[in-house]
Amino acid sequence: MSVMSSIAGHPVVSRRDLLQVGGLGLTGATLPGLLSARETTRSRGGQPTADACILIHLNGGPPHLDMWDPKPDAPAAIRGEFGTISSSIPGYRVGSLMPKLARHMHRATIVRSMHHSVNNAHAAAVYCSLTGHDRGEQGGGTKQTDHPSPGSILTLLRPPQRVVVPHVTLPYMTQEGRGGPPQPGFFGGFLGRAHDPLFVLRDPNSKDFGVPELTLRTGVSAQRLSVRRRLFDDLNRRAGLGDNDRATTAMNSFQARALDLLTSEETQRAFRLFEEPAATRDAYGRNIYGQSTLLARRLIEAGTRLVTIAWAPDANATWDTHTNNFGRLKGSLLPQFDAAASSLIEDLGRRGMLERTIVGIFGDFGRTPKVNAKAGRDHWNFCYSLMMVGGGFRSGLIYGRSDPIGGFPAADPLVPGDIISTLFGCLGIAHNGEIHDRLDRPYRIVPAGDPQPQLLM
Repeated sequence: MSVMSSIAGHPVVSRRDLLQVGGLGLTGATLPGLLSARETTRSRGGQPTADACILIHLNGGPPHLDMWDPKPDAPAAIRGEFGTISSSIPGYRVGSLMPKLARHMHRATIVRSMHHSVNNAHAAAVYCSLTGHDRGEQGGGTKQTDHPSPGSILTLLRPPQRVVVPHVTLPYMTQEGRGGPPQPGFFGGFLGRAHDPLFVLRDPNSKDFGVPELTLRTGVSAQRLSVRRRLFDDLNRRAGLGDNDRATTAMNSFQARALDLLTSEETQRAFRLFEEPAATRDAYGRNIYGQSTLLARRLIEAGTRLVTIAWAPDANATWDTHTNNFGRLKGSLLPQFDAAASSLIEDLGRRGMLERTIVGIFGDFGRTPKVNAKAGRDHWNFCYSLMMVGGGFRSGLIYGRSDPIGGFPAADPLVPGDIISTLFGCLGIAHNGEIHDRLDRPYRIVPAGDPQPQLLM
């Protein structure tokens, strides 16, 4: 579902909204559909160490040599134009354009030996990075047969305990090239469109930002919605339908929750970014990504299980730095990322939320060790880095290492499925458990990969 319009103020719901609540567009999903979780095998793991997750997906491929795995002693054509700075982990240095994030490395697990065998096409690599699954193709958009996104699986097996939207992706439905199809890995896949995230496709940095589809509109009060719900309940009673007659109930429990969302103060409050202090908004960055990261924190605080920040309108728009890698990193990418990610970690820590919230920061792959003729770095799936914070991941861990030029893992190689399996384990979900598609066919939750206990507390 998508949110594509805005509001300027007070809660207001049209009759059309009541009849089509949640019919938010691009995916064809409805809010009652999103809330409807069909019977499926519950694949619970051990005791969860985390209740929620924020994934900052640096779509396009962040350059590991300029961020988490610099090579200051390598030739200039490898090390690039930036220097290094010390971090809060003694002896560990990061790229010089991450000064704010460097102060939080003692809270993080940094993996510098990631790789995957998927080809270097964005779509296939994005899909693998998010699901651990290789579709065995060069690329292509999302498919109904895809493996579900982490948010789809998490909210199927551990739905929120509050009346909130279970999982959200913002601020883009990233395309595979400008004007191309949406990338795979962000959707409900074989679970069905009812398990797609809520796509918030408005700019949270805009003055008139809001989510009208989850807001009461003029002429329909919360009291009137309550009256309508009682009417449905009365119709059910007259028809002799009880709680066990879900298939034929005129107003099933999931539709009821859809109406609950419209009157839920927690849901409404999460999207009120204007309530944040100006200093906090400034710290995250007054840009679409900084404010999206702040909104992610507010959603998790309201009870949403998982928020994904898709850091690109299309695969080539941001971190895909084939040309002018250093200019783009210095001019916008790294300052914006450094401010948003560091503020999120600091904010979660200050609010006592970091212990039970995972922050995962990664992309689809890394970038070539050798700088090309256009001062850029190209796609590189053979070695890259990522960062995991909170929710049970170890603090101050630098795991694995790459070779002297950052080209290949030199110790302790890991694949995306290992990270997704470990993440699910922290969230109380068995990576090797079963979920079922709409034809009741079983699938392993993480197609390939295993939990990595050495990354955990």
